Amino acid sequence: MTGREILHKMKEKVLGPSDPDSGKGKSKMSHHITHGFHLVKGKSHHPMEDYIVAQFKHIDDHELGLFAIFDGHLSHEIPEYLQSNLFKNILEEPDFWTEPKKAVERAYCVTDANILEKAVDLGKGGSTAVTAILIDCQKLVVANVGDSRAIICKNGVAKQLSVDHEPSTEREDIENRGGFVSNFPGDVPRVDGQLAVARAFGDKSLKKHLSSEPYVIMDLIDDTTEFVVLASDGLWKVMTNQEVVDCIIQIKDARAAAKHLTEEAVNRKSSDDISCIVVRFR
Repeated sequence: MTGREILHKMKEKVLGPSDPDSGKGKSKMSHHITHGFHLVKGKSHHPMEDYIVAQFKHIDDHELGLFAIFDGHLSHEIPEYLQSNLFKNILEEPDFWTEPKKAVERAYCVTDANILEKAVDLGKGGSTAVTAILIDCQKLVVANVGDSRAIICKNGVAKQLSVDHEPSTEREDIENRGGFVSNFPGDVPRVDGQLAVARAFGDKSLKKHLSSEPYVIMDLIDDTTEFVVLASDGLWKVMTNQEVVDCIIQIKDARAAAKHLTEEAVNRKSSDDISCIVVRFR
């Protein structure tokens, strides 16, 4: 393998705004399992604020598929920090292999605390996150804060694995922390009239009214599992879960599927940054 090919492989594993906007990879444990990703910058004037992770990692006799979307708001430093540190913190939890859901929950909280401590360096703003860890091609652990979303397709039917943490549905918790939810200014409910998600990393100025506690779920991969999609809200604002499934169910190449979804979102007038990862199981 030439040096250029090695560099290309490395770029495909972890992708930030300065890297190529698409890539793919596959499992060594099961060659039927592949992943692909594609990113499109939105129409805003600020730099791209979506960061992703898409890679297979081998630890001892185990294989982990690590997939994530980090969608920043008023910040690219915080999603970039998450890209470099969140999975590392999860895997450093001592009970990751025995109680992965609890390990993920703790690592999310630890990572948010670290971000708040580094607020002087990382600046204002924050980031949503959706992460999926595929353990030995058999178990999938999905977690999220905010409105980046993960779905799974089994037998052609979409099932949402994450929860959209919206201010309107968490109004009581926000008010109990001393905050408020308002549609002014703007046209969507916002925490303290500022942030359109109820859970996020960072956002130090709003943190006393926000939560960084993730929703975490585990699902088993079986013969009915076709693919998983992770994407930022630039996709979900214009497509339903089932529309996403129907759009790519006939596309066998994971990278082509991810690119097709971003193109469809743009065709439907999504103006936000759009990041998409597809993991195919057959």
